[in-house]
Amino acid sequence: MPKETHGLSLDGQGKPLWLSLELTYRCPLKCTWCNNPLDFEDYAAKELSTEEWKQVLRDARAIGALQLGFTGGEPLQRADLEELVAHADGLGFYTNLITSGIGLSEERLLALKAAGLKQIQLSLQSTRPGLTDALVGARAHAHKLEAARLIKAHGFPMVLNMPVFRHNIELIGEMIEWAAGLGVEYIEFANIQYYNWALMNRDELMPTLEQVREAERVVNEWRAKLGKAMTIYFVIPDYYEGRPKACMNGWGAIHLTIAPDGVAMPCQEARVIPGLAFESVRDRPLGWIWHESPLFRKYRGLDWLPEPCGSCAEKEKDFGGCRCQAFLLTGDAANTDPACSRSPHHHLVQQAVAGVAAPLRFRKPLVKRAAGAVSTAFMED
Repeated sequence: MPKETHGLSLDGQGKPLWLSLELTYRCPLKCTWCNNPLDFEDYAAKELSTEEWKQVLRDARAIGALQLGFTGGEPLQRADLEELVAHADGLGFYTNLITSGIGLSEERLLALKAAGLKQIQLSLQSTRPGLTDALVGARAHAHKLEAARLIKAHGFPMVLNMPVFRHNIELIGEMIEWAAGLGVEYIEFANIQYYNWALMNRDELMPTLEQVREAERVVNEWRAKLGKAMTIYFVIPDYYEGRPKACMNGWGAIHLTIAPDGVAMPCQEARVIPGLAFESVRDRPLGWIWHESPLFRKYRGLDWLPEPCGSCAEKEKDFGGCRCQAFLLTGDAANTDPACSRSPHHHLVQQAVAGVAAPLRFRKPLVKRAAGAVSTAFMED
């Protein structure tokens, strides 16, 4: 079996070091920046069974996966989560739970700890109850704060994730202060990427460049103040950077996502790209999908890169950027990522940025993640 080495970094040595299991797309929240598919409700009846997920875990471990994220939707919606965590722990995975905190009772947290869960990433949208609840479309703020308290009380390493957009970017300082008081070790401010629900709401969600720079200044002040007490990540949106992100460290390099229905993907967004042959673990061995399938080989490495990427001195840093973003903004996944200032399509990103900076006569309502929020006709256009 050939080893994919050209262009791989971190060095994964051709192994899917990071495994992401999207156990379900079900979720009690209605976030307007959600990365789940627009037709998420269609997947509920297709979810893998407990035994099928266990087979995925065994197969992924056999091909070299080391770190595992249980995610969704909301993974706590699965009643078998503890059983899957225990199985993964027994196989030697370092297990992470990526959660909104809704449904994380003390009883369940203790069960997850007994099962071998190693780390929890909790999302929190703001320090202010009214804003959090409005953003996620549910009475969630108090539940999230209680989940954070329980996570720390029971000794879990915790990553606090704050998705950043226009509505909450000016609260970053407040969030750091609150997290420091709780004893959070890691906090990530991730300016959202514009796919799926976020792309639909981009004009309303995207902060201005001035807001991003001010937030970066606040982050640096807190880094100096807190020192090694807290690690603060601040992910600047590539719309403002002039260079694309090294998406997933390269297509099919170290990241493997399994969707609720068993489809294996190089990232959780890949199914937005039409014309690709997606394989399910129900039909094909996971090892074959990772190493041999046309899907994972399609944009793996560097040889496929178009110009100007192919001759770019930075191609081993960004791997040509994001294929999903290239498709969503240009209509062709093989195009240069428009986030790059050297891309012939960069004007598309510049237009979006200019639109955010321009004064609006009115604000559009945000489209919330909910069944029926997007019509079939809209998705086919």
